[in-house]
Amino acid sequence: MHSQKEKIKTIQRLYSDISKDITSRLSEFNRLFKEGTDEDIFAELVFCILTPQSKAQSCWECVEILKKDKLLLKGTPKEIAKKINKARFKNNKAKYIVEARRKFIKNGKLNIKSQISQFESTQEAREWLVNGTCPVRDRSPSGDRTEMSEAILISNGVKGIGYKEASHFLRNIGLGENIAILDRHILRNLKELGVIKEILSSISKKKYLEIEGKMKEFSVSANIPMDHLDLVFWYKETGEVFK
Repeated sequence: MHSQKEKIKTIQRLYSDISKDITSRLSEFNRLFKEGTDEDIFAELVFCILTPQSKAQSCWECVEILKKDKLLLKGTPKEIAKKINKARFKNNKAKYIVEARRKFIKNGKLNIKSQISQFESTQEAREWLVNGTCPVRDRSPSGDRTEMSEAILISNGVKGIGYKEASHFLRNIGLGENIAILDRHILRNLKELGVIKEILSSISKKKYLEIEGKMKEFSVSANIPMDHLDLVFWYKETGEVFK
């Protein structure tokens, strides 16, 4: 039976082997928010809406089909559902996609980039995507609404997006350096490495942030940046650096 130290060394060796691939992939993510269109960014959100209990590669294939058939920005729930058969719970997810699209359209135009850009931190943006609020800047000291009010009031959160999905989305658009995507691959590896004791069937916000904090501590001790560590775990489980 391998000791914890040996397991950590194995992860570090794996990281050394694939670090160039990871850096290249993260560079692609970083370029997306800077150079991509609002439709490109929205496509990543749709991808993350599709991923729960579904294979990531299959979900991205669904996104590409929606883009090709020009349904990403105009399709009805029924039209979208027909094209996302590879994702589980396709009818619910099709509705979530259309609802999300409505939240990010202003004056007839998709403006997801400008809305996300209003936040000073990834944590604020994540909280807003999940709950529609930004507790850090929700009100000024006097109790008045701040300049962030417009963004805060637009949304009650994006249906189908929890902390895991919001973190995944923000990472995929280059804004996720210090947040954790706690999917089953990550949780399984964190348990194997002794970072967490058990894998819970459901994770509250408090527990999510607690595990995220432990993962940050591990990333520092292992000398692997958080966003790199996620992709190391993903590669270990799937054999590829995907998204």
